[in-house]
Amino acid sequence: MRRRRIVVKGVVQGVGFRPFIYKTAVEKGLKGWVNNTSAGVFIEVEGELVKIESFMKNLKSSSLPLLHIESLEWEDMIVKGEEKGFEIVKSEAHDTPLTLISPDVATCPQCAAEITRDWDRRNSYPFTNCTNCGPRFSIIKELPYDRPMTTMSEFKMCPSCQKEYEDPMNRRFHAQPNACPDCGPELWLSDPDGKMIESKDPVNEVVELLKKGKIIAIKGLGGFHLACNGFSEDHINELRSRKNRPFKPFALMMRDVETVKEYCEVQEAEEALLSGPKAPIVLLRPGKKIMPSSIAPGNKRIGVMLPYTPLHHLLFQKGIKVLVMTSANSSGLPMIYKNEDVFKELDGIADFYLFHNRDIHVPVDDSVTVVVENEERIIRRARGYAPLPLDLGWVGDGFAYGPHLKNTFAFSKGGKVFISQHQGDMGNYEHIEHYRKNRNHFKKIFKFDPKFSAADLHPDIPISEMARKEDSGLYEIQHHHAHIASCMAENGLRKRDKVIGLAFDGTGYGTDGKMWGGEVLICSYENFDRVGHLNYIALPGGEAAVKEPWRSALSYLRESFTEDIPDELIEVDPMKKKVVLQMLKTGLNSPKTSSMGRFFDGISALLGIKYTSTYEGEPAIALESVAIPVDGEYSFELVLTEGKWVIDTKNTVREIVKDIKNKKNIGEIAGKFHNTVISFSLKLCIMFREKRDINKVALSGGVFQNEYLLEGLCRKLLEKGFEVYTHKKVPCNDGGISLGQLAVAGARKEIEDVCSSTS
Repeated sequence: MRRRRIVVKGVVQGVGFRPFIYKTAVEKGLKGWVNNTSAGVFIEVEGELVKIESFMKNLKSSSLPLLHIESLEWEDMIVKGEEKGFEIVKSEAHDTPLTLISPDVATCPQCAAEITRDWDRRNSYPFTNCTNCGPRFSIIKELPYDRPMTTMSEFKMCPSCQKEYEDPMNRRFHAQPNACPDCGPELWLSDPDGKMIESKDPVNEVVELLKKGKIIAIKGLGGFHLACNGFSEDHINELRSRKNRPFKPFALMMRDVETVKEYCEVQEAEEALLSGPKAPIVLLRPGKKIMPSSIAPGNKRIGVMLPYTPLHHLLFQKGIKVLVMTSANSSGLPMIYKNEDVFKELDGIADFYLFHNRDIHVPVDDSVTVVVENEERIIRRARGYAPLPLDLGWVGDGFAYGPHLKNTFAFSKGGKVFISQHQGDMGNYEHIEHYRKNRNHFKKIFKFDPKFSAADLHPDIPISEMARKEDSGLYEIQHHHAHIASCMAENGLRKRDKVIGLAFDGTGYGTDGKMWGGEVLICSYENFDRVGHLNYIALPGGEAAVKEPWRSALSYLRESFTEDIPDELIEVDPMKKKVVLQMLKTGLNSPKTSSMGRFFDGISALLGIKYTSTYEGEPAIALESVAIPVDGEYSFELVLTEGKWVIDTKNTVREIVKDIKNKKNIGEIAGKFHNTVISFSLKLCIMFREKRDINKVALSGGVFQNEYLLEGLCRKLLEKGFEVYTHKKVPCNDGGISLGQLAVAGARKEIEDVCSSTS
């Protein structure tokens, strides 16, 4: 006889782990107990040694879909001989929780089947869930994850639900959001004036309204969506007009995988993502059946997700096949998730509102992901992924404020980095307040006590200004260093590793006071050396040039042609063009930038593809979409200037202009342009491998969302024998910056601590 104490840490709460432990212990004839704590799942088992060993083997090999064991530790104890059987004891809180919280996950097949069965008591119930699915992170107020600590606390379970909840052999044992039509949350439909529409079947009413072309605000798992008919060009354009979103792609929700395959090409890895518990928006290539062009104008992929809540499943059971499902907010504001905010924020946008009374405590947007080279790469990390942490064992306990755009923040504790769900762009008061609320919630549930903090070096962005006011000992991290450090940390590079980092993005404040974005850095975690960059050009009007990329095109033309500037290629108002050329001549309000994003923007405008940008990256996305894979490239020079190798693009621009004047195919010009970027990137990596004896290359920055560039450059680098590191678990765009900030600050803090202890 033996007695053993076991501590299991990881994603172990709200995933059906305790019922699994109970069943396994009973089957083995073991005595003892299991309980949930905010520091993990604690187990004591007593019985024959062979049965205990078999029990532990079953724990390690469990196939529970949401369970993720980070560690399993045990010690032998004195046999008690007191217990009559095995039991589940009440959960308890610890002062320093390390238990991981499961993200919100998609409806499991069993629950999806229940809502379709006429005889089932949960038939057509839109809040059906079990320990394998449903809301988690979005409803948790505190740890441990028990019903009183969630927004389900106000719903008292009926006897039938309570029986399920208390039965360790039931699929709903301790499923905290467990409910049914007799005791759980409910739906109702309202008109624009807030008047409830009497209906026995609000879902059916919504379906009929959608078929008539109405735009409906639908409360979901982590916030409200705006939905309309996905087949109607007119209805989609009406939604665009009301939301002031002229070109940015809309996400689609399709009935099932078979429907997706009718309209999109679907690889095996993409199907697994669509159908899996995370259920993100997956960016897919269009298929043979044509969808309305207004869904994703100028984009070679469309974002598609499957129904991931019972409410979604019910909508599609009523005859709908494809819906536009986009986050419900006014342009530039955070996603709406509270019932009381809807009428004010969506006035004039939604025709009707489908509410429910299960409160959302933490708003969580839909995640966006893409499969490139048969590997998932996350574009926006939110529902289904957050708040699962990454391991970074050497970093201390810290906090990173994150970037200005596509913000996430990050905490580190006990060697784990918890990256928040997507927060949005920190350009207004509403987003800052949204950020503060989410940060405070993370701090509360995980009981973080940071010993250092980090923020972006930029002197003027609101998020860094907030950081400087709050933290006097702040580490200010250069944007592109954070990008490369993020890639290094995600890929598990060691503390003393060095890489050649290519950081290509739209903008980031440089140590010389200029705006960087086409950077070649020799990076460790604690330091970087800027060894190369794209040639500087002037941005006439500063931020105006981001919204009007024809300004960047004019700037590149002026840099490349000292006389007879071919500005006739830019077909905009002549007076505007004249003003911009004068700004370039005098330098008035024309800050310098080495941005690769602005280079792509400028070429997009030069080719007449996009003269204006209504969302970040739009001109570059449109340029990639028309690019045809071709042989050949344009010429360029690498010029040593003030100790940096500068990529001189004058010849590139001149040769592009020549091809335009010779009426060459725009797609082929775009393809050759991409090849040119690949070529000078490769040449620089080869140069610095020889100069610095470094064979590792890290690629980061939003420009690497460009598949043509990413695939082409990775292939060339691998052919030359480089070790290549890219992003998969966190976004290569600014959504991954907070991880990098934390890694850099943590490395610097460690060095400072060592120095102070030895001085």
